[in-house]
Amino acid sequence: MQFPVYRPRRLRKNENFRRMIRETHLWVDQLIYPLFVVPGEGVKRPISSMPGISQFSVDYLVQECGEAKKLGIPAVLLFGIPEKKDELASEAFAGDGIIQRAIQSIKERVPEILVITDVCLCEYTSHGHCGIMKGDDVDNDATLDLLAKTAVSHAVAGADIVAPSDMMDGRIQAIRRALDQEGFNEIPIMAYAAKFASSFYGPFREAAESAPQFGDRRSYQMDPANSREAMREVSLDIAEGADIVMVKPAMPYLDIIRRVRDEFDLPLAAYQVSGEFAMIRAAAQMGWLDGERTMMEAITSIRRAGADIIITYAACEIARLLRST
Repeated sequence: MQFPVYRPRRLRKNENFRRMIRETHLWVDQLIYPLFVVPGEGVKRPISSMPGISQFSVDYLVQECGEAKKLGIPAVLLFGIPEKKDELASEAFAGDGIIQRAIQSIKERVPEILVITDVCLCEYTSHGHCGIMKGDDVDNDATLDLLAKTAVSHAVAGADIVAPSDMMDGRIQAIRRALDQEGFNEIPIMAYAAKFASSFYGPFREAAESAPQFGDRRSYQMDPANSREAMREVSLDIAEGADIVMVKPAMPYLDIIRRVRDEFDLPLAAYQVSGEFAMIRAAAQMGWLDGERTMMEAITSIRRAGADIIITYAACEIARLLRST
């Protein structure tokens, strides 16, 4: 059909028409809210590079989880900042570590919300890298045991899902085996399957206090130029036992999200990372963008590309906006 027989604007002329034929829909059920937990009590420490986002001590973290639950958000993703760091990331798998205590408190006070835990060592190592160092590089195979111990410790504390983000080769298999051996065969793994070495992580490194003390993470996170490699990484994680796969970041990698959705059947998560979030918030504060509309447009683009689940620091804001429409 061509103009003037076909006039696409006929179905755009008011909001009811637009709603009726809308192809991509957002629901609060699709959101995961990332949170940063720190030692102490009564701590709510704003993160300067992420407007509106804070680090929380466990008591305030539980309150924030309660608010998220009231908004209908089904899950939170926890990142821990330990009381001390060392070369072996000992606090990552300590039974009384910051994440382990946080999980237990959330499960006692807000048992209905799903608790997902980031399984990585960078927040816990004195050098800020995601594993055990051998010279100036991460020793992949030596790191696998510590990642597995960390995942098991989270499951013991009550985590509902573990989410390895380290990008070590073979870590999904190592974690799956360890969980199964300890009787946690029903704990799902959400794999950061295609995690790129992105400049969009900058604000997160302030939030998680995890910037590398030397070098960078390009030897284990993916080259932003590679698409076919991302498909191989996703395929490997699925073969090793991943239950959910993730692409991170989201908006700069919408093409990767689309490819993963087209090629694989597993639930697909995408992470709107700190830099994506911060750019929108900062531009809104300057009056350059309508913050709410821009955030909703960004999240919709991630859904349109094929993500089933979206991890975003704007989860509460989006949940409120969805309630009002």
